[in-house]
Amino acid sequence: MSVVRLTTMALRGALALATLLASGCFWDSKAALVPPEGYFKSAAAPRGKEPSCPPVPTPYTGDLHFPSKYSGSDAARDKLNPMAAASYERLTDDVRELEGGTNRLVERYFDSGQQAYAECAVTWLDSWAEAGALLSENYNHTGKSVRKWALGSISGAYLRLQFSRSQPLKGYAEQSASIEKWLGQLADQVVKDWDAQPMDRRNNHQYWAAWSVMATAVVLDRRDLFDWAVEQYRHGMRQVDDDGYLPLELSRQTRALAYHNYSMGPLMMIAAFSQANNLDLRQENDGALQRLALRMQAGLQDPGIFQEKTGYPQTLEDLRSNNRFAWLEPYCALYSCSESTNAWRRSIEPLSTYRLGGDLTQLFSGQLP
Repeated sequence: MSVVRLTTMALRGALALATLLASGCFWDSKAALVPPEGYFKSAAAPRGKEPSCPPVPTPYTGDLHFPSKYSGSDAARDKLNPMAAASYERLTDDVRELEGGTNRLVERYFDSGQQAYAECAVTWLDSWAEAGALLSENYNHTGKSVRKWALGSISGAYLRLQFSRSQPLKGYAEQSASIEKWLGQLADQVVKDWDAQPMDRRNNHQYWAAWSVMATAVVLDRRDLFDWAVEQYRHGMRQVDDDGYLPLELSRQTRALAYHNYSMGPLMMIAAFSQANNLDLRQENDGALQRLALRMQAGLQDPGIFQEKTGYPQTLEDLRSNNRFAWLEPYCALYSCSESTNAWRRSIEPLSTYRLGGDLTQLFSGQLP
């Protein structure tokens, strides 16, 4: 990649944002893709001691065959298998370290202004790109899930470096080209993986696949990937019933509430990214996204609603962490949240999750719907 092209890419985000702001609220299928406004944030002024770079996690290049933590459960997939869960954790440790570690490095770059953190994140991602990691076409369902989770985490973090006004990727043309080529390969494979998913089984996994492809679409300015992600989102919205439930997540019985909550993050991020590109998806299926969010909030206040709906008491351990509700940040940037929802959101901030690209409070706080 030439220096001229790198400079052009570094300026693309700012120029595209200015164009969008000036152009009004119409959908332009030829405009350069951009992330929401918070991704243009500059890093802090440099302070503190220059850090050393932690060792790169070993790139995962093997077959993507991993056990499900629900192995042996019935069709509801709601009973945890401790042995299978421990095996999954061990086999995917390097992948999860790449996801979480890359996001930590990016956060530290923005907090400290130390370029060494950004350089380290680039080194990590370039090492995995050069190894062709996570590209195996030999996989099971959990394996293809790991691939799309990783892609969403990585692309979400990389976007922050790519679009920041501080231009931390300036001077890393060769590494950026390698990383972006790899991200494109991963995205193409994720589309292939999840296009093969039967229509009647397109649940929260499909939304997470769509989020990972949406984030990568903006990294690469690829309209084909963007359109694919939007179509998965629209399919999800068509699943939301009149009462704001997702039937495939209700089938999780004791974990129905938890899996409704788990679905919120990728759906909100896709809607927010589409909105940033003047495509308003909030009215799909008569406002299904807000209907889902309101049902989710009601269920968090009274899990008995979901118990009555499913016939099963709800398991709540997956909802103990405040970061499980990071979707509130894009939600309240898309909608005028109620006073009580805003009070709840502010009481648990900052809200961060590496699967959605890091600190969502930092990325969305202050944005008006």
